[in-house]
Amino acid sequence: MVHVPRPGHTTAPADSPPVIGADTESERIAQALAPRDRGNLPALSAQPLIRLDAYVAEDGSTVVNGHLLTMGGTRPPNEAILDAVAMFARTLGTPVAATVIDRSVRQVARLRVHPDGSSRTIAEEEDLPPGRERTTAEERTFPPLARVERIIQHAKREELHAAFVLAGALREHLTLRRGAEDELSLEARAIEAYIAYRRGDYSTSTGLALTVARIRCGSDLHRAVPEVARATAAWQRLQDQTQVATRGQELLHMWEKLSAEGLLREPSHRAMAQAVRSRMERGTQYPETPATAPAPAALPAAPEAVAPEDAPLAPTRRGLRRFTRLIGRSDG
Repeated sequence: MVHVPRPGHTTAPADSPPVIGADTESERIAQALAPRDRGNLPALSAQPLIRLDAYVAEDGSTVVNGHLLTMGGTRPPNEAILDAVAMFARTLGTPVAATVIDRSVRQVARLRVHPDGSSRTIAEEEDLPPGRERTTAEERTFPPLARVERIIQHAKREELHAAFVLAGALREHLTLRRGAEDELSLEARAIEAYIAYRRGDYSTSTGLALTVARIRCGSDLHRAVPEVARATAAWQRLQDQTQVATRGQELLHMWEKLSAEGLLREPSHRAMAQAVRSRMERGTQYPETPATAPAPAALPAAPEAVAPEDAPLAPTRRGLRRFTRLIGRSDG
């Protein structure tokens, strides 16, 4: 389980991130994901053996395997991703698969990239089977905890845009691979909400935190209490009265449910519940004393409202031109 950093807690600094395509990392990948002819791992003849992940944020910021790429000039994200993945393929001497979540066009793309630099997109049914064993092998090679530590280091250096983009990439890929209610996915969403709070993006922070709290409240009310508190801390900073009203109604429902279960044992939690109630009754812009954010999440106003608020992604399909390269070509 990935431990979500809480404000005021320290985390040991991560090792310097490896250069994408470095021999040492490529050897480690090949060793960890070597086919074993069992479970749902491919047989020795199956290609490709490696699957990377990439992410394009709405502003075009681009991440490959947990590393934020430096984009020179006007180089498009798809070209940077293909170059980075092709570097792995050349180093390993074998085709490499990649799953790209592109938020700029709200689409998932699944790629095959070959050592000669050629690439194509495939349909979902052609991709490597997900399955527990492959997921475990891939996450052992590219551990989520290492990515969390990298996010923390960016945040400590006040590089909050980089931290936020990396947190979004981690959350998106864990959610795609494991589902929104998976423990690692929830932890990643909580981290992203906390970074959004640090950036002053209280609307995004509130939405992310409420999703975590909803899911927690549907599975474990005891664990939901601090998550509702974190969502409340972000909500208290909202100025848009429409969001104040809609989000506040859900928070109020959560606090009342937790109170009915006898779970508001901390004075600070009872005070936050009262602050939400008072603000909703008065319609004031801010409660009397905005709380500092502990760290992210919340619960459902109705059982069916557990789904995350993420904008849906169009499924992958064959022949996406921006990710297709012919042999011997370096442009898409």
